[in-house]
Amino acid sequence: MADDLKFSDFTGGEKVRIAVLTARAAKRGAAGDSVDISDLTRRIERIEKQALRRKKK
Repeated sequence: MADDLKFSDFTGGEKVRIAVLTARAAKRGAAGDSVDISDLTRRIERIEKQALRRKKK
């Protein structure tokens, strides 16, 4: 997570989306080390950037 963000900076929907994406990444990660989870981490980073932009306004 970005250094400037706190959990309270996210909306309720963003918190749920991050939780779901994290669970999906964990499930994929349990399948083995060769499984790619970069698409899920990019989606989480995109949500974090959106929250950071909203906070800086």
